[in-house]
Amino acid sequence: MPGLKSPPDAPSLRITVSEPPSHNPVRTPNKKIPSPSPSRSKASPARSAKKPPPDSPNPDDSSLDNPDLGPFLLKLARDTIASGEGPTKALDYAIRAAKSFERCAVEGEPSLDLAMSLHVLAAIYCSLGRFDEAVPVLEQAIQVPDVERGPDHALAAFSGHMQLGDTYSMLGQAEKSIGCYEQGLKIQIQALGETDARVGETCRYLAEAHVQAMQFDKAEELCKKTLEIHHAHSEPASPEEAADRRLMALVCEAKGDYEAALEHLVLASMAMIANGQENEVASIDVSIGNIYMSLCRFDEAVFSYQKALTVFKSSKGDNHPSVASVFVRLADLYHRTGKLRESKSYCENALRIFAKPVPGTTAEEIAGGLTEISAIYESVDEPEEALKLLQKAMKLLEDKPGQQSTIAGIEARIGVMFYILGRYDESRNSFESAVTKLRASGERKSAFFGVVLNQMGLACVQLFKIDEAAELFEEARAILEQECGPCHQDTLGVYSNLAATYDAMGRVEDAIEILEYVLKLREEKLGIANPDFEDEKNRLAELLKEAGRSRNRKAKSLENLIDPNSKRTAKKEGTKKWGFRI
Repeated sequence: MPGLKSPPDAPSLRITVSEPPSHNPVRTPNKKIPSPSPSRSKASPARSAKKPPPDSPNPDDSSLDNPDLGPFLLKLARDTIASGEGPTKALDYAIRAAKSFERCAVEGEPSLDLAMSLHVLAAIYCSLGRFDEAVPVLEQAIQVPDVERGPDHALAAFSGHMQLGDTYSMLGQAEKSIGCYEQGLKIQIQALGETDARVGETCRYLAEAHVQAMQFDKAEELCKKTLEIHHAHSEPASPEEAADRRLMALVCEAKGDYEAALEHLVLASMAMIANGQENEVASIDVSIGNIYMSLCRFDEAVFSYQKALTVFKSSKGDNHPSVASVFVRLADLYHRTGKLRESKSYCENALRIFAKPVPGTTAEEIAGGLTEISAIYESVDEPEEALKLLQKAMKLLEDKPGQQSTIAGIEARIGVMFYILGRYDESRNSFESAVTKLRASGERKSAFFGVVLNQMGLACVQLFKIDEAAELFEEARAILEQECGPCHQDTLGVYSNLAATYDAMGRVEDAIEILEYVLKLREEKLGIANPDFEDEKNRLAELLKEAGRSRNRKAKSLENLIDPNSKRTAKKEGTKKWGFRI
């Protein structure tokens, strides 16, 4: 994903000073750190007699007015990093270079040298993990170019917005990141036209950001545009088309359109075969196996997984994480088909590989595998083991920039495990941490966020924090109504929990209103065969009866509302005990 991978482990950061490019560079989603763009015109460090020697990094501030000093300091920053001295010393040079360019800029004339130096400075901040400090630098940089002055200014503006988007993404601020990418795309289209091949690359880059933010409709629209552009500029079955189709398949799968996803993956596989990309074909086979499994075509899924496994073992070795990832998929498949012994064996094989990863294995790969295996252990009623795996996964990612959303998802899963184990206080704390991260990352309007709020509300109910639970259920209801619609099972579950909570608070009329609405939905749109219908109908009858007898009745005991198997009896016989729905 654009801007979502952690910075490279290598300490060196290559920053070059070259002639300004005459065309817009193709952006690809493989860059892990925002790269500096565009380069300055010419560096002429040999002209100034007042210039400080290379071993004097702190010249007088008055010397910054020298127009030759900015290019010289920028060259020093580049040479310092290239020599392996590290980015800290280079940061001092880059800061002074930007100041010099700013002082020497002609008033009213936008300086591309200044914009370029700010891009380099921001990249050094990012290499040091100081993303918050990179943001104001890039915000200043995007104000410098004037896109009406020609392609060089347009390129500088485009590069600045994309680099700023990458930086926001590393901070987990998805909404701001996507906004910057969209502005960069707009500038690029204005400069190059809508059908330029480089516009197609940026569209795919932006589509990946939308996928990460679970905005699949927007991602699909951009994928279609990317495919159209690449059809016009590339040969049939090109690697670019294959990449577009793989992303489109991911979007289709997320939207539940498995047949369309399968079609795109088959076409992508054919393109990779034509280009001799054996490992890429194997990766696509894994994705095809996932689609077959979603379609319950298990024999075909096993065949696809085994094909991929054979290739990965022969090309990468038996202990490569790619092999482990196929083991996880096979474990999931055999679990779904009831072959638990085979499923456990594949889980153990995958865990053995993740326990002793080969050099080059990333923390993200291991954490992703552990998270998937934990879901299998959860399904076979081993929540303690699932919890241990999730905690290991979170520990691997906790210091990695750009992983806030992933960590939030793991924390939500941990909250569920704590809830299952009856450790409600720890469950609530885990959900609260996940909710905080999701709010900060701009996912507070997603369906997933609504589900996490509902689960946190259930933990609050178990802790008798009924007012907090009501607030969480209300927020979850608003989000899920918007994202999923009122008839979705997640939304109906929140309705039921909120009605039970209102009743516990003594807000009987509000509880009655919700249950009447739910029953109406079931009768008119969903049918009454669902067993929840009778339960909700009985709840409503009970509330109406009690409201008619005593409008100021006392709230029910939460212990009876929470635990249907509670040994305590209600004050009045015949009172129905309410359950909450996860």
